[in-house]
Amino acid sequence: MATPVLGIIGTGMVGAGVARRATDAGLDVVLSNSRGPDTLTGLVSALGGRARAATPAETARAADVVLAAVPLSAHELLPRAELAGKTVIDPTNYVPTSHWRSPELDSNELTSSELVQRHLADAHVVKALHNVGPRQLLDLHRPAGAADRTALPVHADDPAAKAVVSELFDVLGFDAVDLGPLAGSWRSEPNTPLYAFPYVGEPPAGLAVPELVAWVQNAPGVPVSAAQVTELAEAAVRGPAGFRY
Repeated sequence: MATPVLGIIGTGMVGAGVARRATDAGLDVVLSNSRGPDTLTGLVSALGGRARAATPAETARAADVVLAAVPLSAHELLPRAELAGKTVIDPTNYVPTSHWRSPELDSNELTSSELVQRHLADAHVVKALHNVGPRQLLDLHRPAGAADRTALPVHADDPAAKAVVSELFDVLGFDAVDLGPLAGSWRSEPNTPLYAFPYVGEPPAGLAVPELVAWVQNAPGVPVSAAQVTELAEAAVRGPAGFRY
């Protein structure tokens, strides 16, 4: 696989963190957000010469693989036409709120990534980078073959797209574990054994939810093997969808 250009739509913690890991690994990155390229000057400067800013549509056209790091509630704003035919990594998780919720997700009729795939009907959506934080991505990358190399789950309906993302992860310093189609991506979403905590360890007792979220975001990474990913995914039991504050 030739070294891909990684497009990132959305430059919050996830988008910026993946951009940092990607440029450190030698990838060219095109960044965009809803506010325009001029708002990304500082981030692009911090990332160095391999990063540049664009609009979401320009990012989609320029990239081989696109990380759609926007809130799930904003997934219908993704540039559908420009993403046609592209491999799109979906790192979102469902967070129902008083402002937005999905009856199809609440009823478990769809997974969140199936919802994204429905909007991006001509793209190839891969659920990934949704159960590990940017701090841990920066801590846990290792060379291929390292005994403590961390594995990350991937779900997709298109085997070729899964292979593309698995090769990208290898460049970033991670193994990938194929956990099947998007319909099964609930196995690594919030409220399952594979979500977040294996990569950070046991949190301190007694934290309120905002404190717990902050702790997870800042905790040093804990390596997780491919065998552990498989075991934890198999232990998952489907319950109500979504992370609830």
